[in-house]
Amino acid sequence: MTDMQITAPLSDHHLPPAERPLCYGGFWLRFWAYCLDVIVVSSLNRLVVWPLFRLFDWPLERDGLFAPAAIASAVVFYAYFVLMTKRFGQTLGKMVFGLKVVDERGEPLTWLTVLFREVVGKFISKTLLFIGFLFVAFSEKKKGMHDQFADTIVVRE
Repeated sequence: MTDMQITAPLSDHHLPPAERPLCYGGFWLRFWAYCLDVIVVSSLNRLVVWPLFRLFDWPLERDGLFAPAAIASAVVFYAYFVLMTKRFGQTLGKMVFGLKVVDERGEPLTWLTVLFREVVGKFISKTLLFIGFLFVAFSEKKKGMHDQFADTIVVRE
C-alpha cells in the first residue's frame, strides 16, 4: 500500500454521544411506546388500586368522572408518567423502543418541565381530540403539542 491510507467514514455510532446528530422519535415509535405504557399502568391499577379498593370495601364503579376508582386510576396514570420521566427521562415503553425525553436546551429535566409536559400538555392534547399528538407526525422536530408547551423533544438513543 502507498503512503495514502484509505479510511472508511465512521458511522454515527462510533461518535461520542454529545457529537452524534439528534435523531427524533417519530410518531409510530412513540405511539407503540405509549401503548406499552398504557398496559403497564392498567396492570398497576389492577394489581394495586383495585385490590386496595376491595380490601377497604370501597366502590369500584367508575361511572362518573369523579368516582373514587376513576380518580385513583388517574392518579396512578399521571404519577407513572411524571415520576418515570423525571427520574429516567423515559417511561418503560420509551425504554423498550429506545426513546428519551430531553430538554430542548440540553438542560436536565426539571419538575416544572415534567409536570407541564406530562400533566398540563398531555391533558390539553387529549382534550383537543388527540390532535396535539398528531403534531408529532407533521412537525420538523417530531414535537407533540405537549413537547412544544414544555420545550422538550423525544430523541432516539
